[in-house]
Amino acid sequence: MEYLTDPIVMRAVLNRFHFKFRKKYGQNFLMNADVLHKMADAAGLTGDDFVLEIGPGFGTLTQVLSERAGSVLSVEVDRDLMEILDHTLFGLKNVTVINEDIMDTDIEAVAVDKNGGRPIKVCANLPYYITTPVIMKLLKSHAPIESITVMVQNEVAKRMTASPGSKDYGALTLACEYYAEPELICEVPAADFYPSPKVDSAVVNLAVRDKPLFDIDEEKLFSVIRSVFSGRRKTIVNSLLNCPEIRSERTLIESAVEDAGFDKMIRGEKLCLKDFVKLTELLENRKAFQ
Repeated sequence: MEYLTDPIVMRAVLNRFHFKFRKKYGQNFLMNADVLHKMADAAGLTGDDFVLEIGPGFGTLTQVLSERAGSVLSVEVDRDLMEILDHTLFGLKNVTVINEDIMDTDIEAVAVDKNGGRPIKVCANLPYYITTPVIMKLLKSHAPIESITVMVQNEVAKRMTASPGSKDYGALTLACEYYAEPELICEVPAADFYPSPKVDSAVVNLAVRDKPLFDIDEEKLFSVIRSVFSGRRKTIVNSLLNCPEIRSERTLIESAVEDAGFDKMIRGEKLCLKDFVKLTELLENRKAFQ
């Protein structure tokens, strides 16, 4: 089979099938074979693994996954790519491609139906327009996911792996830490894609925890986190006053913040995940949630 990352081969196949890129799907196909293998290495793929791939696109990553894993299920939203994938993935007996939106896919059911409920691995070159919703869907699902290895916009990768106090630190950082152990694998320049996007990308691996890092009401915790980071320049107190899930009583919120050991003028980027858990528990004890 032709090596799919060869730009000459890629353009020839796309022209043969009269494929037109659609901006709404954020289609940029990776041409760097080394990066594909780094993704497979980061996922720790073996012949015993079942892999869920999101957005196979041209099939470059799919081909590498098929060589490393026992079986691969690729979910592609663009119907126009199905015929191309039939061609580029021809003969790969352990690959199944379905035309579906991943946001409508029951991932827990996939693990049960395709892998007998055993842990699965996710590996994908995620479209920029839907990166965060997909990551959150995966992390919050009840599916037995062992790891998530994704190519994302470099800016998003920095947010996923940021440290408290940095400009990239925020709600996505805390969600990744709560559900998994994130690691930046490598950065990928825009020139490695066809067509080239306007920004660089990066690969991040999330080793999903057997259970979340803290035993707490997740909805309440993340309502606090979202509110605090929705207004980064505001103090925590002022941000929480605008949280729809919390009673807007300044004295109640100020007392919870101070009892947590924080100055009431502090901003959210100074707090670590453990701090947010402590603050949420204090607010809950004060019956602050509506």
